[in-house]
Amino acid sequence: MKIGIIGAGNIGGNLTRRLTALGHEVSVANSRGPHTLTALAEETGATPVTVAEAARGAQLVVVTVPLKNVPDLPPGLFDGAAENVTVIDTGNYYPQQRDGRIADIEEGLTESRWTERQIGHPVVKAFNGTYAEDILDRPRAQGDAERIALPVAGDDEAAKQVVRALIDELGFDTVDAGGIDESWRQQPDTPVYGLRAGVDEVTKALASASPERPEAFRG
Repeated sequence: MKIGIIGAGNIGGNLTRRLTALGHEVSVANSRGPHTLTALAEETGATPVTVAEAARGAQLVVVTVPLKNVPDLPPGLFDGAAENVTVIDTGNYYPQQRDGRIADIEEGLTESRWTERQIGHPVVKAFNGTYAEDILDRPRAQGDAERIALPVAGDDEAAKQVVRALIDELGFDTVDAGGIDESWRQQPDTPVYGLRAGVDEVTKALASASPERPEAFRG
């Protein structure tokens, strides 16, 4: 699969490492420019590109940048992408620690719905509560008792299945967490956020989440 990754931090960098190792054609971009990605490109074989080029021809794009930087992504980012491109949003809202206050989210809009509106494309929310090191260190074969499950939320069932299949290929199970309007169930400080557990526990954690945003994650 041709994959574009926007953001080369902990999650983006480790997804680049794993996805290239699995044989996918990966282009990776960050806000500082392709020249800063030479080491990652040499390590993985990924192609360093500008953010504006990251989605070109891509069948799947991962947006893994700080939420406050999402509005700065180039307009028409997905114009050159493959038809029906799937977009993964890994983002979280940290108003006190990083992002500042975002009124629409404070008023109840889910983080990923807000991101959709900024980038003008539907997203599938995944990897937002995943420890970056687990992407490298905790893949397990199907049926392994220690295999971790990740929640996946999205409105487009076909796109969600693409993401779930990719996560399975990476060595993790998945749990359908509903649509984007239900994705508050996997936002920061919910029971599933950062949970290293299997399908049953992840399913229970999603069900036990409260829609009220915790004080520590309010602007």
